[in-house]
Amino acid sequence: MIRVLLVDDQPLIRSGFRALLDLEDDIEVVAEAANGEEGLERAKEHLPDIVLVDVQMPVMDGIEATRRIAADPALAAVRVVILTNYGLDEYVFNALRAGAAGFLVKDIVPEDFLHAVRVAARGDALLAPSITRKLIDRYVTQPLPTDAGTALEGLTGREREAVVLVAKGLSNDEIADRMVISPLTAKTHINRAMTKLHARDRAQLVVLAYESGLVTPRNS
Repeated sequence: MIRVLLVDDQPLIRSGFRALLDLEDDIEVVAEAANGEEGLERAKEHLPDIVLVDVQMPVMDGIEATRRIAADPALAAVRVVILTNYGLDEYVFNALRAGAAGFLVKDIVPEDFLHAVRVAARGDALLAPSITRKLIDRYVTQPLPTDAGTALEGLTGREREAVVLVAKGLSNDEIADRMVISPLTAKTHINRAMTKLHARDRAQLVVLAYESGLVTPRNS
């Protein structure tokens, strides 16, 4: 059973998502919250698998709530998915850096929304290749950190290769085909890279890959 916490300051939005999720046999809405502060408390109380969080809310916004959930060891297994009206904007970019597993636009069709919840519950990032491209483009206008590359020094060559392919938006099967290995081995490389880089999920790997200079506009 996938346990979901809904965090949005608009009751009508929460009710709509809840009505949709409640129809599914493998998904349970365990709680709701009207702002980030309440959402953080409900997450600690219920330990959901997925927290669907609006970006702009009173008291505590979705970015700060994401940051606090990601920083709490007791919530390490909780995955935050950002809800937004605007697609990939500055809020979403900052939320991904704060530790979100991905994002959904609120006008998503029901079938895609339910699929996305299940994808997030499996541990995969909600970052389609087109979204990854936008993330990379977002970095093009920024100078690289002065310690670019140092975060990746502990990776093996194959792990670095896998991280590059994750940053390009490839799935495990596609990465396996590209590297001529099994999907299980590809997943192992990715998981080891996440462990070494202290990344919660693939979304953070994308950010780290570009911030470190491993992925650039020339090789993306």
